[in-house]
Amino acid sequence: MTAHPQPSEQARELVTGAYDVHVHIAPDVMKRRISDLDLAVRFAELTMAGFVLKSHYVPTAERASVVRAVHPEVDVLGAITLNAAVGGMNPVAVEIAGRSGAQFVWLPTVDSDNQRSCLAEEPEGATPPMWAQLQQDLRDAGIDSPSVDVVDSHGQITRETLQVLDVIAKHDMTLATGHLHGDESSIVVDAARERGVRRIVITHPEFTSQRISVENQRNFIPSGALLERCFTTPLTGKVSWDDWLGNIRATGPENSVISSDLGQPFNPPVEDGLALAADVLLTDGFSPDDVRLMTVHNSRWLAGASALEGAPAEHIEARGVRK
Repeated sequence: MTAHPQPSEQARELVTGAYDVHVHIAPDVMKRRISDLDLAVRFAELTMAGFVLKSHYVPTAERASVVRAVHPEVDVLGAITLNAAVGGMNPVAVEIAGRSGAQFVWLPTVDSDNQRSCLAEEPEGATPPMWAQLQQDLRDAGIDSPSVDVVDSHGQITRETLQVLDVIAKHDMTLATGHLHGDESSIVVDAARERGVRRIVITHPEFTSQRISVENQRNFIPSGALLERCFTTPLTGKVSWDDWLGNIRATGPENSVISSDLGQPFNPPVEDGLALAADVLLTDGFSPDDVRLMTVHNSRWLAGASALEGAPAEHIEARGVRK
């Protein structure tokens, strides 16, 4: 595999106790760099707390429970993404996922109306997402499904979406906005708060199909939602490092969470992702406390884990984190 930079020792130390809340690893329908069982070993060696198994196509709660049984020292968390493969905005699927222990619910990604209708081109030299080829394979085979809507043609949130939000609130799961348009995310976040959802993350707002402006990113701050900064978004050229770093600075580290979004064979090792991001942040002038807030304290909140010593007291109180 291609040689990749190595994280510094300082960065490794800063991300101890962190969760990577967005990884794509084997088994999967696409080739991945590492398996869930092997990644658990790497996380244990590096004293990282755990990771969230993200799949665009299948629920992962049962997988996560198997990995935890083999490696109980690492908190591997399951998830579900509400694309066509699980019936779209399907409250039954979310209820089953919640009863199975899933922590994250991603709203539609590859099958969102926003992703399907996106006309934005990848910047020159950007690496396309691996799922793009699979989506094309399905279309070529005549297996094409309607996009999964969260709001109707009048901009009103759908009944099924409200049911999904109720299930998320009931199980105290984490709502991730997927590949929704920024305006759709705003509608959903407001409804989620009204229905008692506590943990919300705005999925990679810099991604090609989203491009949520920094002004609109700021509008999510009063809701308590965290803005997810995926390491792969600038790494693969979908956004410039200057924009990625500038958006974090403009919205405040306290409102951002760092994830890797790694697992692709051509990208760095998954277990290096948070530390590599930490090195980038440190080089750009963010303080060690800022880095630890974004990689550790905020990720633990989304994972439903207890707060560690050093989490800012006012931050714990604001987000409702229990020690």
